[in-house]
Amino acid sequence: MPEQRVIPMLAYEDAGRAAEWITKVFGFRETERFHDKSGTVTDVVLELEGATVMVGHPSEAYQGPRRHAQVCALARAWLETKWIVDGVAVFVNDVETHFATAKRSGAKVLTELEQDGNERKYRVEDLEGHRWMFVQRDLI
Repeated sequence: MPEQRVIPMLAYEDAGRAAEWITKVFGFRETERFHDKSGTVTDVVLELEGATVMVGHPSEAYQGPRRHAQVCALARAWLETKWIVDGVAVFVNDVETHFATAKRSGAKVLTELEQDGNERKYRVEDLEGHRWMFVQRDLI
């Protein structure tokens, strides 16, 4: 498999907590963790089936999508749509099992498993409101 040349980076209010949640709920494994001088987790690199994503903590002022929606009507309206417009799409080998684990472990389900041509997929929100879509291809 070729080296991944683009790595999505998602901002979180608490990158360490987010990494632990993503590991538990979505099945990623942590490969690297970085801290600032005070010991705060600044970035965590996660991997799933050869794909990498990075979660980070940009500043104390940062608000995740769900918290920001509490004070901003436009953000609230954005979170009401169930479709992924910005977010992370992850290709997995067994979307049925992945969906069952994510749902059981606390991901907010936006759309149940659905067939779309040669793809089977579902959409969820994570603990701070970031959107994720998990897809299995070539099912026909």
